[in-house]
Amino acid sequence: MVVVVSALLAQVQQPPVSQAPPPDTEVFLARLTTDGGRLTVGDPKNISNSPGYDNQPSFSPNGASLYFTSARGEMSPGGRRQMDIYRFDVKSQRVVPVTRTPESEYSATVTPDGRHVSVIRVEGDGAQRLWKFTTEGQEPSLVLIDIKPVGYHAWLDANTLALFVLGEPATLQIADTRTGTAVVAAKDIGRSLQRMPGGGVSYVQRGGGADTRTLTIWRVSVEHGKPVTSPITEAAPGATDEFVAWTPDGALLMAAAGKLYAWRRGDTQWAVIADLDALGLKGVTRLAINPTGNLMALVAQGAASK
Repeated sequence: MVVVVSALLAQVQQPPVSQAPPPDTEVFLARLTTDGGRLTVGDPKNISNSPGYDNQPSFSPNGASLYFTSARGEMSPGGRRQMDIYRFDVKSQRVVPVTRTPESEYSATVTPDGRHVSVIRVEGDGAQRLWKFTTEGQEPSLVLIDIKPVGYHAWLDANTLALFVLGEPATLQIADTRTGTAVVAAKDIGRSLQRMPGGGVSYVQRGGGADTRTLTIWRVSVEHGKPVTSPITEAAPGATDEFVAWTPDGALLMAAAGKLYAWRRGDTQWAVIADLDALGLKGVTRLAINPTGNLMALVAQGAASK
């Protein structure tokens, strides 16, 4: 089965470079339970609870914290909210600010050393480059000086990154922090870059012609110093967005058409594991799974809180 996406959807603007106001979204947290290989999703709780854009959730390696981007800063002269990184503490249930800068930061990801968060920073001149802060939001420094505009990223190892680099088309680039250089591994990719259990990073390859689009999940790794790509599976039925997440034991999750789907290697088709509409979650896009696989963050429209 091939998932078809309209040409209009292929042209959806990709934050943070879009000039349109960011969508009004919230970050929800739900229990994820595995019983006999079957996944079930508990009642979601709104953990961001803030008007405007709350998005791009990412768990810390120990699962104690969830980082996300939020529009809680000052309003710019152009009528846009400042974007900063916030952290939700799972135990205390508190949200605390991590960055408070004149620039905007997006897509916080704890670095392999565990002492920093890497972010996409929109600089004063509009350049989008990869930066890092301490986990408390201190000591900002550039990770890759010459590579821009970077939209999204994922760490392959302590020195290697998979990057979504904006352009026509957007490209998947594999960058080395030691040399500051990158090579193109794929073209016309989606925005979802996810570390995979067992190694490698998944990405979504777009295909099709001018009137139709297909979405296929692929894997990229580095072997003998060179990027190697291979297909994994077609996207969930009805999927029009490219966001996926992996559980620690290798299940691939994807939201589509008001449902949450799961797929494992060897499966012939995706299985519905939750009715997102029934849970009060509309328009679910990004997903994140904690390291133990028992909590899931979901980004949705609407503010239902349980």
